[in-house]
Amino acid sequence: MRYAGVAVAVAGVLVAAGAITYSVAEDGGSGVDAPAVESADAGFARDMAVHHQQAVEMAYVVRDRTDDEDVRRLAYDIAQTQANQRGMLLGWLDLWGLPKVSADPPMTWMDMGDMASGEDGALMPGMATNAEMKKLGTLNGKQAEVFFLQLMTDHHKGGIHMAEGCVAKCTVGVEKRLAQGMVDAQESEIKLMADMLKERGAQARP
Repeated sequence: MRYAGVAVAVAGVLVAAGAITYSVAEDGGSGVDAPAVESADAGFARDMAVHHQQAVEMAYVVRDRTDDEDVRRLAYDIAQTQANQRGMLLGWLDLWGLPKVSADPPMTWMDMGDMASGEDGALMPGMATNAEMKKLGTLNGKQAEVFFLQLMTDHHKGGIHMAEGCVAKCTVGVEKRLAQGMVDAQESEIKLMADMLKERGAQARP
């Protein structure tokens, strides 16, 4: 039952995603001005697409490192949800005629472009380093489960921070609603992962 609540939240985000994609496409064809290249809308779409890609990679790595059904199910849901959302974000950039990459540092749209640059691949808050990704790929069983849950908890916290930034700063209504859906779903998953870590005698990293 505990997993069912998270699954319902994720399913809700995916159902909303279809409606949001249709709505944005309709707006794009009705003469509504596209956001500017330096806007929060464009910045969030670019940065969250990169952030999501790493989550998808982590989920697929752990799926092959454990036989635990709960962890594998969570990893699958994260991979499917975030891959779907990433496709939407990149699709919106195409629809708006905006580049998918920027010469500005990540998080510039949140006035955080001067934060410490991406040390060892951790380009944005919550992202794992290249060394951590490599380590995850060497672990098996319970060790892989715990490390994945810790990494993904950090990843979700960073993602929530970014999504909350879009809710506050973005101007495209459907994008703001998607961002709020990300906040709600990832907060639920953080609670679930805290329980899963406790079951394994571990906890989230400080």
